[in-house]
Amino acid sequence: MAVQWFPGHMHLTKKTIEERIKHIDVVIEMVDARLPGSSANPMLASLTAKRPSLKVLNKQDLADPSCTALWLAHYNGREGTRAIALDTTDGNAAKRLIAPCRELAPTRGNSMARPLRVMICGIPNVGKSTLINRLVGKSAAKAADEAGVTRNEQRIVLEDGFYLFDTPGMLWPRIIVAQSGYNLAASGAVGRNAFDDQEVALELLDYLKPHYATELAARYALKDIATQESDALLEAIGRNRGALQAGNKVNLQKAAELLIHDFRVGALGRISLETPQEYARWLAEGKQLDAERQLRKEELQSAGHIRSKPAVKKSVPPKAAPRPRKPAR
Repeated sequence: MAVQWFPGHMHLTKKTIEERIKHIDVVIEMVDARLPGSSANPMLASLTAKRPSLKVLNKQDLADPSCTALWLAHYNGREGTRAIALDTTDGNAAKRLIAPCRELAPTRGNSMARPLRVMICGIPNVGKSTLINRLVGKSAAKAADEAGVTRNEQRIVLEDGFYLFDTPGMLWPRIIVAQSGYNLAASGAVGRNAFDDQEVALELLDYLKPHYATELAARYALKDIATQESDALLEAIGRNRGALQAGNKVNLQKAAELLIHDFRVGALGRISLETPQEYARWLAEGKQLDAERQLRKEELQSAGHIRSKPAVKKSVPPKAAPRPRKPAR
């Protein structure tokens, strides 16, 4: 799935992070606990590679606990990285950020002269704004169940010697892992115009059938899930939930929206869409396919079938005419 959603404000966010990271001690990256690998921004990883990192698996109350445990072990096994799981609806959970950040940068934050400077990042709609509102006890950051709400960087003083810099949610311009594109769309990380609901719903069912058949059966009163194709299951979901149109036909668009909504709000139960092992396999396959596409493109360019983009020449302003010298007095 080609998700190409990189509006102008996200380009500005990238520039902001590039400048801010020079003065940051610890980077917090919030990811969706249901899809930690897919919701971790590879662009952010390259921008912040030299800084200690705290991975916050948010929305753990919606994720499969056994999968969350695997992801926590995966991240905590990395050098210079800590990981915790949070549910931002818990008023006390947000305080758990402070201790691991201080652990990652023990020489900072001991005085106002050497404050601990922490930057929090994440993809759109991962729950960053809700967390910050909990931290400061008021609506300091605009929160909504919609991708791309926060647009401006903010600085928040959490306690003496602890500065938190918030940044808008940022996706990366090209997603090479096909399954990540579907998972991000299912979670609500990308805008509605960037994907097809029915396509995402069918991919979601492809994963849920072997992993969460019991949850599907309970929610939609389905039988023989393992033997049915995903398109037949989507039609059955629509019929059972009353998503009908003229002629008693199933409105597949409405059925897809129902399934995606039920996943997002946890109506299906606690579900995760990937394990560390699965994501590692998808990433390796994506990199291989991307390398093959690039090779074919270069071969076509060499054969003259594709024109290379001409280098953009920077316009050089004409030199100003020298000012006439004042006559000597």
